[in-house]
Amino acid sequence: MKDVQNSIDERRIPIQKVGIRSLRYPVVVLDRRNESQHTVATISMFVDLPHKFKGTHMSRFIEIMNQCRGKVSVHEIGSILKAMTDRFASETAHLEIRFPYFIEKSAPVSRSKSLMDYDCAFIAGLDATKRRNALDLMLEVVVPVTTLCPCSKEISRHGAHNQRSKITIQVRTLKLVWLEDLIEIAESAASAPLYSLLKREDEKSVTERAYRNPRFAEDIVRAVSVKLRADKRISWFQVEAENFESIHNHNACALATGKK
Repeated sequence: MKDVQNSIDERRIPIQKVGIRSLRYPVVVLDRRNESQHTVATISMFVDLPHKFKGTHMSRFIEIMNQCRGKVSVHEIGSILKAMTDRFASETAHLEIRFPYFIEKSAPVSRSKSLMDYDCAFIAGLDATKRRNALDLMLEVVVPVTTLCPCSKEISRHGAHNQRSKITIQVRTLKLVWLEDLIEIAESAASAPLYSLLKREDEKSVTERAYRNPRFAEDIVRAVSVKLRADKRISWFQVEAENFESIHNHNACALATGKK
């Protein structure tokens, strides 16, 4: 059968990224308490395409993942990227593995246990033209929290407005950093953490904790940055806080980066 993708393209325009998105696939993630956790990821895979070729054989991405069935984990990312550059004869490969990660949390007073989910990701790239096939691996966590406005507390006679917020942390590391480590850093910088299950006494505790700890988005990114900068395992970081404002029709955001 004729291989249309492999035919010559005369427009002489190389493509930096071509591939697939939104592939759902089972993965295994390291778990600080239970050693490992099975979850379902949404995967994106890309390679570069030289100007002379009309298209890329998309089925090969699925074939590569099928070869890793049952063992897709952070330890296999380098092997998957290498397989992509070899199979497509490409110079670069990119891989994003996004997945929900679950942690059992106890409510602050009743100690009622429930599972809290966090959106996490491994974002990786491989450049086969560089010495030793330079692998770039980034870890990402998105942590939902509560923030209470310091300005509102200062100027109001009764209470202060608060809102749900999210803290997004991305890091490049020199050694293993647990997802739980980053989640705990994010939650410690907020006015209060979130829980899936709260009894009345817990709701009182969380509300009062938030009131005692007002935080701007700027406060959050600075507090997180201080802890990430002090962690010798981390070589680069980016932290972003976004507040889903409860009294404005817009969100408040702040972002900071740092490297060793």
